Amino acid sequence: MRRLMITLALVALTITTFADRYVARPADIKTFLKTTTYVVLEDNPMAEYNFKIKKAVESSWDITPYEFITAQEFEKVRNDISKSFLVKLQVKFSGDKLEATYHFLCVVLGSGVQKHTDMPDICSVPLGYSSVHEDSYTYKLESLIRFAQNHIRLLDKSPELISSNIFNHYNKNRKETKGKELWLLEKDIDKGIRGLAAIRKLYPHTVRIVTPDDIEKAIAEKNENVIYLHKVGPEGTRLQARCYKILIGAGDDQFYYFDYHMIGKKKGDGFLAKDFKKIK
Repeated sequence: MRRLMITLALVALTITTFADRYVARPADIKTFLKTTTYVVLEDNPMAEYNFKIKKAVESSWDITPYEFITAQEFEKVRNDISKSFLVKLQVKFSGDKLEATYHFLCVVLGSGVQKHTDMPDICSVPLGYSSVHEDSYTYKLESLIRFAQNHIRLLDKSPELISSNIFNHYNKNRKETKGKELWLLEKDIDKGIRGLAAIRKLYPHTVRIVTPDDIEKAIAEKNENVIYLHKVGPEGTRLQARCYKILIGAGDDQFYYFDYHMIGKKKGDGFLAKDFKKIK
């Protein structure tokens, strides 16, 4: 989790970090809950991300007061310790053989530190490769925002989880998927097992192959019967490094499964046979 959560930098400022950064403490969670959160928009006013994040925040953000700001405004106020920020960040992992970059949705605290990468990180969720079009994840932003708030409340209630591998906590939910419908995009499944017949041999429970619109509708309706796959991969672009696989409840906004693998000849860009076996 440490490597996942804390090697961050601002996309808008085209800064990338290769080193571990400050890890939030329980006191930082308490501080965050007393702040106003400034939602940082992209410079392009017509960016789909801007429309979707504004809609998602206005619909679902209730953990702190909020305001929308530009990247330039962020630079002016980022040192204010009374503020927090919801911002799309760029990530690189120094230990990876391929220098792929990813977008993460992050909540950080204002801080007087010199580097953006030293700002205390409260919560971070992978969105997509920086080389992949934003429409691969923007339709899921409301769900990810709702998850982030649930996650922060969990850390506030159970601060001991901050120093542990939090994904072990979430992966305890993986067997609960069989009691709900598992919704997947066909392209997000490993090529070798696409098709319901192949999937049912690995996972003999309810699976539906759906569209992004179906998932967005389930999220908007808070459909408690749906768990969907949030997959982060290269989507056919040049760099093929990490493939993140997260199962999220469309209604309860909880993680039911979290894992990633390095893409190679035996492991493609998608949910693998072994992933189905883990949640069976």
